[in-house]
Amino acid sequence: MIDKVLILKFLKFSVVGFSGTAVDFGVTWFCKEKLNLNKYVSNSLGFVLAATNNYIWNRIWTFQSVNDKITVEYGKFFLISLIGLGINNLIIFILHGKLKLNFYLSKVFAIGVVMFWNFLMNYFFTFDV
Repeated sequence: MIDKVLILKFLKFSVVGFSGTAVDFGVTWFCKEKLNLNKYVSNSLGFVLAATNNYIWNRIWTFQSVNDKITVEYGKFFLISLIGLGINNLIIFILHGKLKLNFYLSKVFAIGVVMFWNFLMNYFFTFDV
């Protein structure tokens, strides 16, 4: 049976992720559509800023971390996010680049997959739970 604490943390992680998704999409759209940056560069910038947003909120609210080694903790979180970014870009490359699905639809699917990766890795590796 799945632990209730784990479910609550996942729900909080999802809420935080929603705010990160808004940051991600906003930055990606702005960089791609207004600054005319490469779609993968735009996607990466959106993802990095969203990851930073998510770290702050997950540290404070989801996992209520009291680890005083914030730079180490953030480093772990960011490493997991970078691996997630690779997974994210790979999914977008396959769905949009190869299968010709809509870029933003591909991005939504990629975010969903990476959300599970990020949660599990951060739950077991980043934050002392």
